[in-house]
Amino acid sequence: MDAKKNIIFDLGAVLIEWDPALAFADVFTTRDAAEAWLREIDFATWNRLQDGGRSFADGIAAARAQHGNRADPLEGYLAAFPVTIEKPIDGSWDILEKLASTGMPLFAITNWSAETWPAALELYPRLSTVFRDIVVSGEVARLKPEPEIYRLLMERNNLVAEDCIFIDDSAANVAGARALGIDAIRFTDADSLAEELSRRGIFA
Repeated sequence: MDAKKNIIFDLGAVLIEWDPALAFADVFTTRDAAEAWLREIDFATWNRLQDGGRSFADGIAAARAQHGNRADPLEGYLAAFPVTIEKPIDGSWDILEKLASTGMPLFAITNWSAETWPAALELYPRLSTVFRDIVVSGEVARLKPEPEIYRLLMERNNLVAEDCIFIDDSAANVAGARALGIDAIRFTDADSLAEELSRRGIFA
């Protein structure tokens, strides 16, 4: 085992499933209808701006300016957000805890809105204790795969890129880390992650 490696986790789609359609289950009668509406208002782009530090109030105002009353369901998103992250990723937490038990330095970088982040800490209190530091994009107004967010974590914790392994489900985010000299693993499932870590000598 290489004790010098710092393991940096993404959170959404690596440790925690995120299903935004669930936040609108009281508005739409079917999942198909909710997902069609999410596409109609380009929720993915809207949410990325929230993750980048835009306030919920400003996000609602922008959505109304673009979509009129079709943006109305967004009003309830903040309150309903916890239901979208209730499901952990199978196996990933076991890997995290195994790493923690060996004393491996653990960190996280997540694209996550500052206003929804408290819900994650409430539902998953272990986040506050298992990681030495978590960089939350909405709190620092930087987003993966921008190089600044990776550098921020390293600067805050005196880390060297070559001594880090980054785990993320996004190919773009993995590429962003690699561009800075960080070894990176694209997450697909827990078994594959365990194999990749074992191949690097992290797991015996």
